[in-house]
Amino acid sequence: MANILHIDSSPRGERSFSRKFTHEFVTAWKNAHSGDTVTYRDLGHNPVPHVDESWIAAAFTPPDARPPELTQAIELSDTLVDEFLAADRYVFGVPMYNFNVPSAFKAYIDQIVRVGRTFAITEQGGFKGLVDGKKLLVVTARGGNFSPGSPAAPYDYQEPYLRAVFGFVGITDVTFINVEDLGAGDEVREQSFAKAHEAIAQAVASW
Repeated sequence: MANILHIDSSPRGERSFSRKFTHEFVTAWKNAHSGDTVTYRDLGHNPVPHVDESWIAAAFTPPDARPPELTQAIELSDTLVDEFLAADRYVFGVPMYNFNVPSAFKAYIDQIVRVGRTFAITEQGGFKGLVDGKKLLVVTARGGNFSPGSPAAPYDYQEPYLRAVFGFVGITDVTFINVEDLGAGDEVREQSFAKAHEAIAQAVASW
């Protein structure tokens, strides 16, 4: 039995394509794995705050040495990290904004990538991810086509960034379902939807 952390980061509601396909995957997954649990967080409609000076001071102060104001400053981050570490698998819906992730999702990443919690600094000055044995599925929604070999491919900073930052904390088993060409005509969009449906079915069977 696994615990899945499902996060959506689009500010759109029913018109969100990333939400549409993460929910399609989670619904199919639950039908196939009824014993699994799902924890849901909606960053698009309930964003977490950006890191500020008090947060930084708290993150680099030992817990037993923090005054009350620093304990309060890091409290939400501690909750988010605990929730992140408690999950066995992750399903994240992330639309592409200006070639990368929405600021709401970046704020979440900044809250959970923490020294001593999700990564460590080695004696040699290197880094070691502390989140082992997890799997991540990312559903992106993109107005254009950024697939390898396409003219827009060099502008895709989204997938490389997400692979890098989650790999940094130890999550290297990452699957992407990129729903592309959403700004194209109906026929092209429907072809993209068909590919996404097929990729989701394959992911449910093999993830």
